[in-house]
Amino acid sequence: MKRFTASIALAAMALLAGPLSAQDIVIGNLADITGGTGDVGKPYADGIKAYTDYINSAGGINGKKIKLLQQDYAYKIPEALALYKKFKDQDKVVAIQGWGSGDTEALKEQVAKDQIPYWSASYSAHLTDPTKSPYNFFCAPDYSTALRAGLKYIKDNWKEKRKPKVAFIYPDVGYGKAPIPGGKAYATELGFEIVGEENVDLKALEATTQLLNIKKKAPDFAWIGGTKVSTSVILKDAKKLGLTTKFFGNIWSADEGMPKLAAGAEEGYMVVIGAALYGDKVPGMKTIEKVTGGQPQVSHWIRGWVSMMTMCEVLKIADKNKELTGPGIRKYAEQLKNFDTQGLTAPITYSSTDHRPFMSVILAQFVGGKMVKKATIELPRKQEWLGL
Repeated sequence: MKRFTASIALAAMALLAGPLSAQDIVIGNLADITGGTGDVGKPYADGIKAYTDYINSAGGINGKKIKLLQQDYAYKIPEALALYKKFKDQDKVVAIQGWGSGDTEALKEQVAKDQIPYWSASYSAHLTDPTKSPYNFFCAPDYSTALRAGLKYIKDNWKEKRKPKVAFIYPDVGYGKAPIPGGKAYATELGFEIVGEENVDLKALEATTQLLNIKKKAPDFAWIGGTKVSTSVILKDAKKLGLTTKFFGNIWSADEGMPKLAAGAEEGYMVVIGAALYGDKVPGMKTIEKVTGGQPQVSHWIRGWVSMMTMCEVLKIADKNKELTGPGIRKYAEQLKNFDTQGLTAPITYSSTDHRPFMSVILAQFVGGKMVKKATIELPRKQEWLGL
């Protein structure tokens, strides 16, 4: 009888404890820690986790703590789909921090149907069109905008009378292919001659065949659309083969660790970074330096931090208005205007007709083994570019 009474008492205590845990704001996080893009996925996920810990230590969201469910899906779409189902059905998440283009694309119709806001590290341009992807958001220049910015910078600084020649090198995956149509169209508009196109896998150990094809066509410039490991392979093989082509690449194609991987072949390589570099003199860096104990983090880490910061700002507004639901979060995200990320990125604006966060693109270049900011390109928010 005493055991029975004790069991009732414990059950009662559990019921009483329930509302406290119910105050948690549950956020799912699909992360690639060990998969094909883990070289850049892990620091991004670490940045998300670091901001979550920081905001919780500062009191959370209007006094509510964030419960971040971070899961490594190893860049495997079936695993991502299974984890999403768990997040939705069992964990009852109100929003998700996602990762790659493959899984984000596979889930975009489902998150719209389920009305679960989805901030991702997939920056494909078509995810910015709310008529097609109403619950998708991100906090960096989309891939097409980034490629356009690189092309514009090159053309603005081109001194010869002839057309500059450009080629495109990218992996045959969603995020690698996403900006190519828009990039080609803009290159033609600017007056480039497009001379080549090659696929290099994200896990490639060499790219000799593709680069020999590129060498025959002698482009002045070549876009690289992979991640830093495959990019280092391309740059090293290009150096061995004596290519004079100048390379520039997307936001995932390099970070501060590239000199170690490319062993000097990265010299002169230009890359989109989309956010502040660790140690930049901007207000938000003081918090990051404090949280990290002064240990430098790569640019992908900082974008993960900003993605969670932006989501938390929207959660705070939605919660304050007692609309902490999927539709409520989307509603207040689309009212976000010039959100100040404390200088870590350009101010972020979403609307009900346009989910592009900003049209500002930061370009950096490797000089003497360091990644150095080179230029900031401001592109117009053209309606015809939305989703392309």
